[in-house]
Amino acid sequence: MTLVTLAASAGYTTPPLWRILTKSGYFIGLSGAIGATVTYAAALRPALRTPGHERGAVDVLRRRTALYLAWAGVVLLVSGYFQLAGRVARAGKGMPFGDALAPGAIGDFLGAPAAKGAWVAQGTVYVAQNALVVLASAALVALFFPRVRRHLDALALTALPLALAVTLVGAIPATAPKDASKSFDLVFDQVHIVSGTVWTGGLAALAGLATTRGRLGESAGALWADVWRRFSLVALVCVGAVLTSGLWMSWKHVGGIDQLWTTRYGFFLLVKILLVLSMVAAGGVNQFWLMPRITRARRADATAPLFHLTLRHFPKVVRAEVALGLAVLAVVPFLSGSARSEAGSPQPVASGSIISVGAALVLTLAASLYITVRTSDALARREESVAAA
Repeated sequence: MTLVTLAASAGYTTPPLWRILTKSGYFIGLSGAIGATVTYAAALRPALRTPGHERGAVDVLRRRTALYLAWAGVVLLVSGYFQLAGRVARAGKGMPFGDALAPGAIGDFLGAPAAKGAWVAQGTVYVAQNALVVLASAALVALFFPRVRRHLDALALTALPLALAVTLVGAIPATAPKDASKSFDLVFDQVHIVSGTVWTGGLAALAGLATTRGRLGESAGALWADVWRRFSLVALVCVGAVLTSGLWMSWKHVGGIDQLWTTRYGFFLLVKILLVLSMVAAGGVNQFWLMPRITRARRADATAPLFHLTLRHFPKVVRAEVALGLAVLAVVPFLSGSARSEAGSPQPVASGSIISVGAALVLTLAASLYITVRTSDALARREESVAAA
């Protein structure tokens, strides 16, 4: 089926350009703030605090990290504002996006009374969400000032829960979910967003920080080996969460495999799935090929090969993952509606058997990720024994 034919699918409306840009931009902003702060807390900070790393490399990475986080705060603030204006443009009967940027229009939207049956006004939820955007951005933007950078740990660890709360608070429904299935939708949607932003945003942060290699000596390879090892574990958890939540969301919105190419929603979902699987494959290259070689070089105290692997080879693959991640974010705005609605399929029911099957799939996925880690370790030991022989 051609793209022209798909465009005629019933029940699907192509989003306007401003909607595409504001939604993609918002997720880029979230990825920058959430991904960078989580990566700092889970990978960078522990590596920087580990004794034995070259002091000069540690100082360079700390300064570059502070600047990266500061710019992430700027992007979050700007993208959050445009996302809010987008909500105003879509509210009620709608209005031109240019008009929705006006403070008066935004004020009217946020101050609108609660709908009948709602426990809170939707505008109140968005007020809280955007207050968190401002607080998280302020904590990060403060890192532009050299004197403030001495408090990098405190500011980054303060911004982390605030950035996470931006998406979590924004998802709070103004009315109670109708059934358990709707509650599962809310939970899995947030799991998908948080894990995806940590994964993509963390990769982007490390790819950006790895450009400091021209200012580093070869001994910095040990520091970066530590960073990549720690982030690899974070990425594995994110991959598991993205795939698990993605399975639920796909089941809710797609009634059959054929709907992936017979509906517009399904087509864009298929593109997203292929992009995500490509990211997983690129991550597999790092996990099964580069990480064992890095481990071998580190144990052998091979300074030059370790630097080459951690700051040349590894970042190349990561940059490819970042490009794929950005492509995923570009596709997200097109995932509106449902393939089931377009195809006239009945809405699914979350029965006990479905939940049991889902739980079995989650356990299987968790086992496969554990096997991945063990296999990577085994490959590293094998390479080390071959080198010793």
